Amino acid sequence: MGIKAKWVTKINAIKPGSWLSALLSLSVGVGLHVSTIQAIENDAQTRFDYLARNLQSTLDARFKTYADVLRGTASLFLTTDQVTREAFGRYVAGLDLPHHFPGVESVNFAHYFLDAERDRFEAQMLRNIDGRGRRATIMPAGRRAEYTVLTFVEPGAAWVDRIGVDLHTKRDGALLLAQSRDTGEVVTSGAPVRTGAVVTGLTIRLPVYRPAMPTQDVTQRRAAYLGSVGIGFSVERLAYGVLDNMPKNATRLVISRMSPTREHDGSPGPSRRMVYFDNRPGTAPDERAEFRALLPVGFGGSDLDIDFTVRKRALYSTLDSALPWVAMLGGTIGTALLSALFQTLSSSRRRAIGLAEEMTGELRASEAKLKKTNDNLRRLAAHAESIKESERKRIAREIHDDLGQNLLALRIEVDLLASRTSVCHPKLHARARWMLEQIDATIKSVRQIINDLRPHVLDLGLTAAVDWQITEFQRRTGVACELVSHNHDLHVSDRCATTLFRILQESLTNVSRHARATKVRVELAVDPESIAMTVSDNGIGLTKAGGQKPGSFGLVGIEERVKILGGKCIITSGPHLGTTVHVSIPAANNLLSVAHVAAPAAPDPAFSQL
Repeated sequence: MGIKAKWVTKINAIKPGSWLSALLSLSVGVGLHVSTIQAIENDAQTRFDYLARNLQSTLDARFKTYADVLRGTASLFLTTDQVTREAFGRYVAGLDLPHHFPGVESVNFAHYFLDAERDRFEAQMLRNIDGRGRRATIMPAGRRAEYTVLTFVEPGAAWVDRIGVDLHTKRDGALLLAQSRDTGEVVTSGAPVRTGAVVTGLTIRLPVYRPAMPTQDVTQRRAAYLGSVGIGFSVERLAYGVLDNMPKNATRLVISRMSPTREHDGSPGPSRRMVYFDNRPGTAPDERAEFRALLPVGFGGSDLDIDFTVRKRALYSTLDSALPWVAMLGGTIGTALLSALFQTLSSSRRRAIGLAEEMTGELRASEAKLKKTNDNLRRLAAHAESIKESERKRIAREIHDDLGQNLLALRIEVDLLASRTSVCHPKLHARARWMLEQIDATIKSVRQIINDLRPHVLDLGLTAAVDWQITEFQRRTGVACELVSHNHDLHVSDRCATTLFRILQESLTNVSRHARATKVRVELAVDPESIAMTVSDNGIGLTKAGGQKPGSFGLVGIEERVKILGGKCIITSGPHLGTTVHVSIPAANNLLSVAHVAAPAAPDPAFSQL
């Protein structure tokens, strides 16, 4: 019981896919086995059809040869009006039938005449039929309106007793002879050649017409009709040699024909098949194990039929017998291997998909974390920037309120001292004047520091701040600058103004350091949706690595400043085409007011190309 349970457990552990693979492999193997058997049988059928057609053509060729013998014999009667028995015998002897036409048993001529010519015919043609004075009589006895009597039969020694037989008295003989006379074609007489009680062959006949008489129509042929030449041939000899190349003991050839019968009262009876040749008589047919072909041969009114059968196994080679099993084995094993490979690939694919999904999940989680981190860093940067700007503003205010006031008070006192000592204390006066100059320089420096930290001009509006900045830039660098504000004086939130002002400062710094530009154009625009600023120059443009140099954060800083406010930044450039920085910030919560001012003087036409 333990062993049985163990095997049951192993069987249950087999996956359904394995069972399906085994079933598929077996099905493919069986299918290949059946299809191979069918292909081999079809190939054998093709070979059999070739053998059958070759057999039929061979027998037809032999019939044609017999017909040629008939026509040659008929031509003998066209050479003279009177063909003698000796001349006919010499002609047939010259044919050398045993060597050239081994299937021919006899060659004969039947003379046609009417009853009025019977006596003369018997007196002339039926005397001395064997060369020793023997006479023949017309058989059967009795007077008839017309006769077709065998007059010459060769070889004479074997067939001399047939001389005098009236073919008109044979069953259906008169009709076939009349058909042959009227058409001029070869016919099978219907009279079998017998050796004792055994049917060995048939006769075929050809009409003979009198020489120098027309035979264009039926009337002319009947008037010129002299008689009929015929040959009797052995069907067994006809088939001689055609089976030599066939599989022995597996081939059967039956040559037969349907022969009409008559009742006792002379009326036509049912036709019956008469067999003339059967190389394997008494063999029981097996349609499942044999190939069979029924084909007609011969010519004339009563053609022969050949029943040709060959056992299927005889047309198979040794390889054909083993090939179906080889195909079955190869198909089963090949399908099993392909199925195993498919299952392996499918399993690997499923594992790869699972691993990919797991990695994708991890990547998505990492991406979410990275996005969250970036958002936190952006908020932190925004907070730091806000704190930095607030601190700058506070320091600028304290410098202005404290240091600026102290410097101003000190300057007033030094100025008083200088004015009071100008006459009485020349040296002290000079010293005071020098101190006054130092205080003025210090005040100027303090003002510059305050402007760098937080320009007070921002309190006058964005347009005024931008105008002041480009004026200072033009004064310091000598680069021509133009401001396009569309007659708008923009007042925005402190945060938005600071951001746009710092972006302008960074852009102008990049122009002075890297662009090699001669013109700069700054455009301020506003619409219900956004506040836009565009800084363009006609410099050398950015390189492929522009903005990505180690330690360079100018353009990155511009983009980050804009993103903090939810805006967009587009930087376009090309070699020797200059650089354009376009930033757009949402107007909501940032735009305070827009004032219209008078249009300024016409700008320099050179700026229209920026």
